[in-house]
Amino acid sequence: MDKIQILVIGRNEQIVATVERLINNNPAWQATTCLTDEGAIAACDKQVFDLVLLGGGIDTRSESILRTAIRARQPGLKVIQHYGGGSGLLATEINMALAVK
Repeated sequence: MDKIQILVIGRNEQIVATVERLINNNPAWQATTCLTDEGAIAACDKQVFDLVLLGGGIDTRSESILRTAIRARQPGLKVIQHYGGGSGLLATEINMALAVK
């Protein structure tokens, strides 16, 4: 079974690393992380993702740029905001996003 590929974009290196660890603790999920818009866009050029998770610190301008660039590369790819709050909320956010097509 292929793992669900999740791109995590955030600005705080420690928080992004924590989210990556939590995602990768689920044997069905695989996280790829980026701290910059450019890195995230490049990741979408190289790999197909099932979900994009926007973490904290991304301002509205960057969010707009990211959503536009990601949609251009992978139309239909779900992009959601991660609000923090621990592993239970993270899992719920991911599961809900993946359930909605």
